[in-house]
Amino acid sequence: MKKLLLTGFEPFLDYPINPTMKIVEDLDGEVINNYEVVGRILTVVFSKSGKQLLNEISDVQPDAVISLGLAAGRHKFTPERIAINCNEGDPDNIGFIPSGEKIYEDGMDGLFTTLPIQRMVQELNRQGLPAEISNSAGTYLCNNVMYHALYNNLIERKNLPVGFIHLPASHELAIKHKKIPSMSHEDLVKAVRICIECL
Repeated sequence: MKKLLLTGFEPFLDYPINPTMKIVEDLDGEVINNYEVVGRILTVVFSKSGKQLLNEISDVQPDAVISLGLAAGRHKFTPERIAINCNEGDPDNIGFIPSGEKIYEDGMDGLFTTLPIQRMVQELNRQGLPAEISNSAGTYLCNNVMYHALYNNLIERKNLPVGFIHLPASHELAIKHKKIPSMSHEDLVKAVRICIECL
């Protein structure tokens, strides 16, 4: 059976709950589309998160990698098209504030996902879940992790399905935060299952 490495993030900034954590925990060990899901939670630290993901890839030896991230404020599921070679943004969970440095000095400016993102969006919409392709994963940890995974995929010449999907907030988080759109946890999990079924 094939393996899918599915990652989420710990809470960060002013979001006391990260819904990707519970999604990954719920799906860990489940078999979807002949993939055994191996769930892992990543830190929100520029100096650690990408390396942590690469260590998990080395340990699990997956046949596909999907990383999940919270895009608080978005109201759709948004598979990301591209990761850029840049760290910049708000403080991470140890207070570090990047200032536009490259993720890899020898890396390309941008790397495109190898996930079937058009199929994912079409299927999510067909099943009644709002989705569209996003052309910017930002420059925070989500982009950082996506770039690490795609760079590794390129250097190792593995040609695996690898990429990143941003999710809206859960109702649980929206109640605490009070200013962001949200979806039910059940719909968030359903959407991730659909995306895995599209591999």
